[in-house]
Amino acid sequence: MNIVKALNFLTLFMKIHKDVHSFKKIEKAVITTGTFDGVHRGHSKILNRLIQVGEDTSSETVIITFFPHPRIVLFPDHNLKLINTIDENIELFKTYGVDHLIFQKFDKDFSRITSLEYIRDILCKQIGLTDLVIGYNHHFGRNREGSINNLHEYTDLYGFNIHEVSPFDLNGKSVSSTKIRNAINEGSIELANDYLGYNFKLFGEVVQGRGVGSSIGFPTANIRLENKNKIIPAKGVYAVNVYYNKNKFGGMLNIGTNPTFNGNELSIEVHVFDFNQDIYNQTLQIEFCKRIRNEKKFNTIDELKQQLSMDKITALNNLD
Repeated sequence: MNIVKALNFLTLFMKIHKDVHSFKKIEKAVITTGTFDGVHRGHSKILNRLIQVGEDTSSETVIITFFPHPRIVLFPDHNLKLINTIDENIELFKTYGVDHLIFQKFDKDFSRITSLEYIRDILCKQIGLTDLVIGYNHHFGRNREGSINNLHEYTDLYGFNIHEVSPFDLNGKSVSSTKIRNAINEGSIELANDYLGYNFKLFGEVVQGRGVGSSIGFPTANIRLENKNKIIPAKGVYAVNVYYNKNKFGGMLNIGTNPTFNGNELSIEVHVFDFNQDIYNQTLQIEFCKRIRNEKKFNTIDELKQQLSMDKITALNNLD
């Protein structure tokens, strides 16, 4: 979804700005800046510090994030998939009580801005920086030349304070968006959820499928993702929560090619428990709780049906 549509999420509690140039400079701004893909536990530590510094200094809090993700612009061949869409990140940012969220368009021209220009011309002159909250390994500016050492060189010159935030460690390992993407790609959904601090989600539209599920007593809704850059977990069967019309249902979801039926295209299909509604062309929110098993080719339809019955029991026992 594009930024214009995302701006519909505007609330009285957080003002959303489409770029830094549409932002009216404020007297005292506590700023943090980054891509924040996933708004995970490491980001949460930074955002909580942002709010605390804002309260301590009676300042307005500002998040500056980038769209598209810088790696998509700079390394298009890498085909980076993202943990969250813009809309999903906005909803998470809202929960912190931040005053301002700025989406800065990231393109090749913006990538050439030096660290000095970013601090002086954007954060200080355009926004009103008085306090900067950043993660321990944050880099910024052209070729990621800016680091915490550069920032300390600018503090006296431009009159702002730095608040460096240490990493969030989980079982002795620091949390990062890259580690979460790797966990999702590997199907380690419980590890990804631990890193995120909430269950990984995706939104999708229900589209027409082949009707195979209905023919064997396990009707499924075929899901088409709304965002092509959204990461898809590894093939397999998952215990999931399904949200539709503000109601929550349990379910089990398969990501794969349906090898038992000689399929060859990747599909996302969810069987919703105790559900019998026509939801074609409707949007579902899927929340992943646990990976149950790998995708498997069965010798007979009866073997598949027996396994699906066992999967349902396992899913019901692993829903949050």
